[in-house]
Amino acid sequence: MHVFDFTTLGALLLVASVVAMITHRIKLPYSVGLVAAGIVLALLPVDIALPLTPELIFFVFLPPLVFEAAVQIPWVPLRRELPLLIALVTVGVVLAAGVVAVGMHYMSGWSWIGAAMFGVLIAATDPVSVIAAFKSMKVEHRLHLLVESESLLNDGVAAVGFAILVAIAAGEAAGPVAVSVKLAQTVFGGIACGGLVAVPLILVAGRTHDRLVEITLTMVIAYGSFLLAEHFHMSGVLATLTAGVIVGNYGFLGSFSADGRQGMLAHWEYVAFLINSIIFILIGGREATMPFLAVIEAAAAATVLALIGRAVAVYPIMAAFRGTRLAVPWGYKHVLFWGGLRGALALALALGLPATIPERDTIIVVSFAVVAFSIFVQGITMPWLIQWLGLIAPDTAGHASADSGQ
Repeated sequence: MHVFDFTTLGALLLVASVVAMITHRIKLPYSVGLVAAGIVLALLPVDIALPLTPELIFFVFLPPLVFEAAVQIPWVPLRRELPLLIALVTVGVVLAAGVVAVGMHYMSGWSWIGAAMFGVLIAATDPVSVIAAFKSMKVEHRLHLLVESESLLNDGVAAVGFAILVAIAAGEAAGPVAVSVKLAQTVFGGIACGGLVAVPLILVAGRTHDRLVEITLTMVIAYGSFLLAEHFHMSGVLATLTAGVIVGNYGFLGSFSADGRQGMLAHWEYVAFLINSIIFILIGGREATMPFLAVIEAAAAATVLALIGRAVAVYPIMAAFRGTRLAVPWGYKHVLFWGGLRGALALALALGLPATIPERDTIIVVSFAVVAFSIFVQGITMPWLIQWLGLIAPDTAGHASADSGQ
């Protein structure tokens, strides 16, 4: 791994602060400005190391990002939407990954294992730009919940699927029974790890009213749940997601003081801002060095297939819930489709591909190309799409046009 020193960190934070002010003024998505800044930094004749490794993303950046999003998700509406969300992140991920895998195998000649791994990793969504737009434009609550919850669960399922494919590539048993057992262990083991870490530490937090101690304990919960699950080869993403939902919904009922709750939410908001800033600048820095022209055809095919796969994952599944209490307005469907941006997790999985995969280097470059498209094209156009669909929540009681067109 490259050395990531404090000089580099200071430079990145300064750049992130300037970019935040500029993008806010010109109404450009923050992530777009950061990636562009990373590209510029990489091209300048300055000695700023811009390392981007799977370890850095997966073990340092990912746990707090998952925890920060999960801790703000209310359990009651989440539970109400679970049948729809589970369909989206199971059947939907399989369909999206399948479309991409089959397409890349036949269109670009990739091996089945390489195409399958790419299909799964590129199915992982990261709608940071979309959520930022939601907060600034104040979209309807259900849309916000669906997009953020689907993304978190989607990431967990995609990471689990990728881990199973890595195990198969390493020569482990690939029969239906073996895969099913591995899947169950990874998913339910991850959820159990989240609960095993979160519940005792919430009880410990109830023994103090020092908000700094309470905030520190949430840091331990976020990283501890992730690392415990990964140590036992279970899903760290699902562990941290579970821990975050437990802290956000049950830790606030009495274990955390009022000051601790406000301080914790402010702390995690800043942590998410800090980490997203660094990630997107690093993505931009790596984008600047990618030989995109060498894989232009495969990158174009992958981008189109990723969009088709996302459409197949969203529209048919949501159509299946038409006429039920979970029916989704057409505007929501369009936002979920176009807002399925790819980001840090997809790149972490791509960079962590086993060396035995024949197309490994090509897959990494193509993954960066798809992520670049999603950030610069989908990310920039999302605010316009939200306004055009009329999905901004009204200031007064009642719901706007999104309730029509189910």
